[in-house]
Amino acid sequence: MNKEYKDRFFKFVFGNPERRDWTLSLYNAVNGTRHSNPEDIRFNTIDDAVYMSMRNDVSFLILSEMSLWEHQSSFNPNMPMRFLAYGARLYEKYIAGSRDYYQYSSRLQALPKARCICFYNGSREQPEEQVLKLSDAFGGEGDIEVRVRMLNVNFGKNRKLMEACSPLREYAWFVDAVRRCQAELNNLEAAVDAAIGGMP
Repeated sequence: MNKEYKDRFFKFVFGNPERRDWTLSLYNAVNGTRHSNPEDIRFNTIDDAVYMSMRNDVSFLILSEMSLWEHQSSFNPNMPMRFLAYGARLYEKYIAGSRDYYQYSSRLQALPKARCICFYNGSREQPEEQVLKLSDAFGGEGDIEVRVRMLNVNFGKNRKLMEACSPLREYAWFVDAVRRCQAELNNLEAAVDAAIGGMP
């Protein structure tokens, strides 16, 4: 059993082209929107076969926005630097695939607006929501800034968000159930089986 099951499960639930409705449900819950057509979502997640040793969790375009989502099982204050690297690759990919974007134009070329979200479900206590900034690593403001909205998606946290997105609520419940079962059984595979067996 892979110890990174939470990350893989998150990507399976919210980065699955066959379940765009789940992705759209979380997008709407996070952004307070009411988009209704899952087919508007175009996944552009980085595949490490193209960008050696770089792979992000979930990213997609919807209308004029580019959402970058990362899942973290442990608190990482360096997420803005990772999002900067992911964003650079994704915009590079976007420009290469666009017929309308000409970077040497004398007119301003439109780009999709980036939305950087980190979903945290580690065991270390964290606020329900916080913003991590790249400038924190500089020790002050610089000419490049990246802001990452970190949402605590542990079971029992961010209830309004969970109520707005049932796939996220069920994901949080499952991870919590595995964590509790693992504390009793001291075996991840058995804990996952027990959590599946206890699903409502």
